Amino acid sequence: MTTQADAGFTGSADSTGSTGSVGFADFVEGPRGVPLLGNLPAFGKDPLAFFELLRDRGDFVRWRFGPRPALFVAHPDNIGELLTEVESTFDQPDLGIAIRTLLGNGVVVAKGRDWRRKRSLVQPSVRPKQVRSYAATMAECAVALADSWSDGQRIDIKKEMAALTQLIAVRTIFGADTAADAEAIGRAMDVAQQEIGAELSGIGALLPDWVPTPGRARIKRATAVIDAEVARVVSRHRDGEEDRPDLLSRLLTARDETGAHLSDREIRDETVTLYVGGHETTSSTLVWAWYLLSRNEAVRRTLTEELDRVLPDHEPGYDDYASLVYTQAVVKETLRLYPTIWLLTGIAKEGATLGGTPIPAGTRVWSSQWSTHRDPRWYADPETFRPERWLTDEEGRPAEEIPEYAWYPFGGGPRVCLGTRFALVEAVLVLAALARRYDLDVTAPEIRPVPSLTLQPDREVLATIRTRSRGRERE
Repeated sequence: MTTQADAGFTGSADSTGSTGSVGFADFVEGPRGVPLLGNLPAFGKDPLAFFELLRDRGDFVRWRFGPRPALFVAHPDNIGELLTEVESTFDQPDLGIAIRTLLGNGVVVAKGRDWRRKRSLVQPSVRPKQVRSYAATMAECAVALADSWSDGQRIDIKKEMAALTQLIAVRTIFGADTAADAEAIGRAMDVAQQEIGAELSGIGALLPDWVPTPGRARIKRATAVIDAEVARVVSRHRDGEEDRPDLLSRLLTARDETGAHLSDREIRDETVTLYVGGHETTSSTLVWAWYLLSRNEAVRRTLTEELDRVLPDHEPGYDDYASLVYTQAVVKETLRLYPTIWLLTGIAKEGATLGGTPIPAGTRVWSSQWSTHRDPRWYADPETFRPERWLTDEEGRPAEEIPEYAWYPFGGGPRVCLGTRFALVEAVLVLAALARRYDLDVTAPEIRPVPSLTLQPDREVLATIRTRSRGRERE
């Protein structure tokens, strides 16, 4: 049987990247798939390479996610349309049983009126004023880690950054200060993230929710651990004072326009969502930043020169953030090359268009930060780690003219990640606190990204700590 969405899939955008008035029947045909599974085997084998292959075929490329018709968009203009029109002509897709098991119906998963209500309740907790209050905790945790390191010590950066960002998340979200809180939730979150990645790119993506699999069972067990920890901390908060400065306390006291509080289940869902956003994304970004700095001595030198200038005699704080221009550029360039969120999708509603072309209702439209961020049309030397591309001259002119939505590691439009400011401030302050005192020399010649819930290294990221001489003189 041919569906309405099936009927439109034949075609090609022109090779110049133009998004002019092509017809839907002219979109590029993607690689040939296999019966029933479509392009899922190729996608599951290497999702990042698959999206690069689609990008190189054109700005609109049709493919099949299993038996379902799908459309890949590569041009920033169309990506912007997709992101800004979510909740109007594009719908938030069902993200699958694995993600729903972990996040419940939190603000990332919710739709329509429910999403708007939850966003209005969560957003005040992560506004710039509130992020300022969390910055001291971020810096204190980073400085404590720096104090525990020593010259010549061998570490696994992935483990060190995960433990650090877990501790920051637990303190800022829960107000808790015990290692047990961070360790229990962190271990469970690692399991959940790995299984979500496996489900997303494997046959599990096509299975009905009711089909049991070993991976789904592991996610349920991990989520049970997370739920127990969250319930324990929520109970402790409700038995204490209500004016604590952590995110959980703000969620507990938040009221919607009717005066209603979030339910216990909603508190759980939003807390876990904030934890994933505040820990997983920043941890991954920091790991990739250290890896890139270790492979680019000139960039590392420029970074430390800025840190010596801006932080000559003190640890970084929120008031230093604006002055750490190159450090911000390092983080931004890291997110370009290794975006923690590596794909976004939407479902076309009736009347949906992209580039002026009607998109049949029900079509699942995909975009990939990984492929867009490495597109040579938008970036000179796209595979090169070059933070300078994000700097501006004295008159405010950018070093490179980069189109809007050619960089979108946190999404965009109405559903842009609420924790964007939190994540950027945390990454910059942590990197500054550690890099002003140490260089980390990564020994592995090449580390490849593995797409799961976020982009993770494919192995341990082992490094040798080298104390910087100026850092030693300052202490």
